[in-house]
This record gives sequence, structure tokens and C-alpha cells, in this order.
Amino acid sequence: MKKRMGRPPKSGNENLSERMMMRLTPSEMVAYNQAAEIAGLDRSEWIREILNRAAKKALQGKNLAG
Repeated sequence: MKKRMGRPPKSGNENLSERMMMRLTPSEMVAYNQAAEIAGLDRSEWIREILNRAAKKALQGKNLAG
């Protein structure tokens, strides 16, 4: 099958419309890039996956309704 050109598909079925900007040290950027490459993901997907896991863990058992 011929490799298609253009933008790769988005993650999941949800539109990714929000942006989050953060400052990093050069060594953090290198580490994140390397970790994403090892995982076979682009950096944004890798960071999103790690943050989603951390958020779920932090919220586990918490009732945010009140």
C-alpha cells in the first residue's frame, strides 16, 4: 500500500480544539521527544497520553460534584 501524504489522523473521535502552552527546559524537551519516539507516538500524543493517565489517577475516587 502506498504511503499517503498529508496530515496524520487525529487521536480518537474528539476534535482537538484546545491548546495548552508550557515552557520546558531543553533537557525536558529532549527527554519528551525521546520517550515519544520510543513509544511510537508524536510528542503531542505522548504528552496527552501521559497527562490523561495522571489526571485519571489523581481524580480516582474523587467526587467533583460537590
